[in-house]
This record gives sequence, structure tokens and C-alpha cells, in this order.
Amino acid sequence: MLHLSTTAEQRLVDRLGRVHSNLRISVTDRCNIRCFYCMPEEVVFRPRGEILTFEEIERFVRVAATLGVKKLRLTGGEPLVRKDLPGLVKRLAAIPGIEDLALTTNGLLLAEQAEALKKAGLHRVNVSLDTLSEDTFQQISRRSGLQQVLDGIFAAQQAGFENLRLNAIAIRGLTENEIVPLAKFANRHALQLRFIEFMPLDADGNWKQEDTLTGAVIRQLLEDEFGPLQLADRPDPSQPALDYRFANGSGGIGFINPVSEPFCESCNRLRLTAEGQIRNCLFSITEWDARKVLRGNGSDDSLRQLIRDCVAAKKPAHGIGEEDFEKPARAMYEIGG
Repeated sequence: MLHLSTTAEQRLVDRLGRVHSNLRISVTDRCNIRCFYCMPEEVVFRPRGEILTFEEIERFVRVAATLGVKKLRLTGGEPLVRKDLPGLVKRLAAIPGIEDLALTTNGLLLAEQAEALKKAGLHRVNVSLDTLSEDTFQQISRRSGLQQVLDGIFAAQQAGFENLRLNAIAIRGLTENEIVPLAKFANRHALQLRFIEFMPLDADGNWKQEDTLTGAVIRQLLEDEFGPLQLADRPDPSQPALDYRFANGSGGIGFINPVSEPFCESCNRLRLTAEGQIRNCLFSITEWDARKVLRGNGSDDSLRQLIRDCVAAKKPAHGIGEEDFEKPARAMYEIGG
């Protein structure tokens, strides 16, 4: 792979010195389930003409790569409902400077697409799995399909994806009983499991601080069951998770604690929404319109400047729990997970 050399002047550095090299790209706001922590039961999706084309996404990434962006993650909505997603993966994997290309999916369509995604150049897969109970799955997602998700996980392993990760949202009063079964499942199948604290990005606006099942509580529940967890190496200091190993060495456990233990000081992520808005934080209330540049005959230099402006305006932290915290008007499905 050809690697670009990015000078210090070209890098995306904000006013706190955080270097941004990680881009999350939402390829659609559509989804085939309706998880309450992400989207409403009834939803009107954006017209397809507002969603960025593959050509527009590719151009944006090519420009971002000249500024030091080297890690990509495709999200949604549910990215696998986007037609010919392996085609986009192939385009992005061929861009000079891109070193890591990942996907976050609910897994419902993964069994039928895993092999094509691997062949197209996808490096890693994260699958959302909050429960191993069909009843709880339906309570959270307001749809059925747990077995399809499990089939997708095993198909991804069969296709050759290593270090497959499971993402489990932790919600007090709902998912406590899921913690140990999920951990045993991850241990049995050599999977990486990460618990993510419930955040104020639900479309119905029902989130309350006390709904967050913290990473500290989850870790204690796990250690009561499995014994002490062993802290794993942290090769990427900007990663949001604190990872641990099981004593038997199979699989692993991680904790992403944006509410109880914010990791904003090391954040290196930008987001591109499905309709082409750049965001410098999941909780940003300001966006920068890349689609206007892409569709208005704007130059690559104009696009570069827009990305720099977005990074320069990044706040020190998301502010959850502070008196002046302002919840974004968008829900998670509209931003990109």
C-alpha cells in the first residue's frame, strides 16, 4: 500500500493539541431495527437524494487522507442496508494513506455480506449485541432477529475477520442480567466484548443520568463471576475503551465509559453524517456542510479548509453532566454510531 507523508502543518490538530486521524462515516440513516437508545419507533428517513453518493464519500476521504486521516469506520443507521456496500469498501481501501477500515453493524445482514466485505478490503467488524435473549432483543430493538445476528457473527469469523468485537449498550434496570451471559459467550468464541455506557442520544429524549449502568459496576459483576480481569495492552492511546483479558486468554472485555469516565482529552475522531455534515464530536451542536462543497463545484482545498475549521472549533469535552450541557438535536441514527 502506498502511504502518504503528512507534515506537521498538514495534520488536523485542534487547539488542545489533539491530532485527528480517525473518521467515522455514516453511509445511511436507514435501519432494519428500531433500538430505543438510537432511534424512534416511527421515523421518516432522509430522501435518498440527500445522502452522499459513493463517489462523494470517496472524494471526501481522499482529501481527508491528505490531512492525516488514516483510520475509517463505516456506520449508519445500519450500513449493510446500503446497496453494494462492498463496492464502497473497495474504493476506500484503495485510497493512499488509509491503514485501517472497519465497520459497525447490527449484524442482521452480515451473514450474507461478510465474505464480500472481506474480499473488498474491510479489515475489522464490530457487531452490536446487547443480549442473548430474544425477548430482551425485541424489547430493545422493537424487532425480532437475534439468531440472524448470531449467524452474522459466526459468518464473519468464517470469512476470516479476526478480533471480532461485540458492542453491548449497558442500561440500568434492563441489561444487568445480560452481562455475564455475554461475557461467557465472548470467552467461549474468542470474541472481544465491549460494554458501552448508555448515552443521551436516544430519539425519544428519555435518557436520565441514573439510566447509565457504569463500567465500574459492570466490571465488578464480571470479576465476581470470573475473578480478576487482566489489563490488556493499549497500543492506541486514543482508543475509547479500556480493555481487559480473561485469565484463560480467550476473548476479552472492554469498557467504553463516556458518561462516568469521559475520554475526551485523547479523542482523535471526526464524523461525516450520511447527508454530508462534518461533526467534531458525537455531542456537537454545530456541523460543517461538506455536501455543499462537494455538490457546489468546490475545490479540494475548500474541502480541506472546511475540515480544518471543524477541527479547530472542537470543544475540550462533550459536557455530559455539566449544567450547560446541551443535548444534540439529532439522535444517534442521524449522526452515525
